[in-house]
Amino acid sequence: MCKNGVEHSCQKATQEHMHEVNTGTMERPLEAIRMENSTSSCFAMERKTRVKINRKEVMLAKLRKSCSCTPKKLKNCVMNFFPVLRWLPKYHCKEYIWGDVMSGLVIGIILVPQAIAYSLLAGLKPIYSLYTSFFANIIYFLMGTSRHVSVGIFSLISLMVGQVVDRELLLAGFDLNDDVPPALGDGSLQNDSQSNTTAFNHTIAGMNAECGKECYAIGIATALTFVAGVYQVLMGIFRLGFVSMYLSESVLDGFATGASLTILTAQVKYLIGIKIPRSQGHGMLVITWINIFRNISQANLCDVITSAICIVVLVTAKELGDRYKHKLKFPLPTELVVIVVATLVSHYGKLNEVYASSVSGAIPTGFVPPKVPHFNLMLRVAVDALPLAIVSFVFTVSLSEMCAKKYAYTIRANQEMFAVGFCNIIPSFFHSFATSAALAKTLVKTSTGCQTQVSGVISAMVVLLVLLFLAPLFYSLQKCVLACIIIVSLRGALRKFRDVPARYHVNKVDTLVWVVTMSASALISTEIGLLVGIVFSMLCIIVRTQRPRTALLGQIQDTSFYEDDLEYENLSSVPKVKIFRFEAPLYYANRNYFLKSLYRLTNLDPNLEAARRKKYEKKEKQHLKKGDHRTVNGLGIGETTLQLVPKQIDFQALVVDCSSISFLDTTGVNTLMEILKDYKDLNISVLLACCNPSVIDSLKRGGYFGTDFGSMQEMLFYSIHNAVQFAKDRKLPPDCSV
Repeated sequence: MCKNGVEHSCQKATQEHMHEVNTGTMERPLEAIRMENSTSSCFAMERKTRVKINRKEVMLAKLRKSCSCTPKKLKNCVMNFFPVLRWLPKYHCKEYIWGDVMSGLVIGIILVPQAIAYSLLAGLKPIYSLYTSFFANIIYFLMGTSRHVSVGIFSLISLMVGQVVDRELLLAGFDLNDDVPPALGDGSLQNDSQSNTTAFNHTIAGMNAECGKECYAIGIATALTFVAGVYQVLMGIFRLGFVSMYLSESVLDGFATGASLTILTAQVKYLIGIKIPRSQGHGMLVITWINIFRNISQANLCDVITSAICIVVLVTAKELGDRYKHKLKFPLPTELVVIVVATLVSHYGKLNEVYASSVSGAIPTGFVPPKVPHFNLMLRVAVDALPLAIVSFVFTVSLSEMCAKKYAYTIRANQEMFAVGFCNIIPSFFHSFATSAALAKTLVKTSTGCQTQVSGVISAMVVLLVLLFLAPLFYSLQKCVLACIIIVSLRGALRKFRDVPARYHVNKVDTLVWVVTMSASALISTEIGLLVGIVFSMLCIIVRTQRPRTALLGQIQDTSFYEDDLEYENLSSVPKVKIFRFEAPLYYANRNYFLKSLYRLTNLDPNLEAARRKKYEKKEKQHLKKGDHRTVNGLGIGETTLQLVPKQIDFQALVVDCSSISFLDTTGVNTLMEILKDYKDLNISVLLACCNPSVIDSLKRGGYFGTDFGSMQEMLFYSIHNAVQFAKDRKLPPDCSV
């Protein structure tokens, strides 16, 4: 393509003109690359001129723009930070209000029992779970960009918080199994402040005050939540959302399934009413199950019967709800019904007093005065907060993108980072712990007619009603009922085991990543499992690029197309030409594999052949010096040439299909230059086909085409067929034996 943008053909005889063009008679270099139109013509393709960017000036301009402050810019900044200011004034009340109110009420009703239940996972009192659900909904309403996700308490995040809380309680000298019966009272916050705690009047992580077990536990949780929120905000400021790309679907699914097994294991002791040590550290799942079977004889019959009834009711209701969800305007509030009925039965049947069934105890009403998370505790949990921040952000953004795609609107991932970050930072001052978007509640929200985050405000109001007035009514609620709710909510994650055969059929490597991540998350720990999944996933990618597919190609009969000779029938081999395909970038890690595969498939190692020739030539010279006109093989000198050239060299040209080579590093360029030289010594031409522009640029910079690019038109081709035609029409060198 010339400067005026018109393609023109140049005859093969005009190479001198092309050399002149490429050495500077025109303003921009031309790439002479042979096309398929004919074997004797080529097209000169003119590359666009790249405008040289002054990075210093660009950075200064961006800095000036970011530092400038105008009323309009300030307004946009505030409205971007609080998206509610953009969409709320445009809220269509008549169109949206009914769906938002209905979905908000349903989610609020679901939130209350789940919040109380998930407090078992976090190792905290139920009141703190209610605080978390309330503040998260309000803050996401102000700052979130998704219209449909439900942000609040989430089982996986609660488990991660609970593991850190339990570890720090043990290190501080508290007994995790301290299960003092709750004191009777009116359910007020003050009456419960000293219940079920062991007072320690000494310095714990710099806290010089009398702090009981409950006080220290929520202190750890709030410090962990605050640091996780700070990490998320910093990731938003520095635009590090790309970190989430390293969590593939297989890693996330495996992580969620492994964590679900851990959650299930942790709830079994409540399910059957036994008291066993709360295991910590690596291998918690195995140790817990060993302790369960050792103490199975101590199971509380009342808890076992209650658990069996609750699980049957919950699972049946869930299955019926899934089957007839198209006929139901909103899902049945089964959890709430089960909790209300179970609480009434436990209260009037005096299950705690008569059968020693463990109950939730007094849940205070009202709000605790805000408190700044303790700095020394932040230092203790700074490392634990990082995986918590990443998992929370990834689940929130993934669900936000899913909803945005389904309902045809856009979200801003960076703003989502800020939203979920402040959903952790601000509530941490109000005795709340980490939050995230939850899949189950998000699906319920969308199925009940949610239109905007106004539904989140309605849900928060329902939780507020419980916080202010209804919380003490759950005093007699059995813990085994809460455990049943948690276990049944894991149905979706545990069903992933059924998908393993289908997953394996689709992609074996992804299945292996899922199995490894799931196993590590369940058998070691959730944080280690996540790290193992990420590292193993990356290693799989590296291995796949280190040992990619390689093939010799054959021609599809009567066409200009070529495919893998081992994969397809009735392909024709091309006389005098070998076509080699390498399906990966060529870089330092797979250089040796590239050469080994090339030599194996072409049945020729040019280095060995060159050494063999030198050896025979040396022996022939020695015989000639002695005056023996016969060779070492008993042949005449005229026959020696044929003996030196091996019969397996049945090709005069090697075509390298570069269509799958996305980039070359310095080692990759040197590798191609090496095979060019080695095969040239054997009078075999090396032709490159289907190179992308970045690969061509790398070859140019590496000197593959020489200093003037004059031979470029005889080395580089836009298609395999064009390279094959060029090789077939080219005359053989006089000493090239076929």
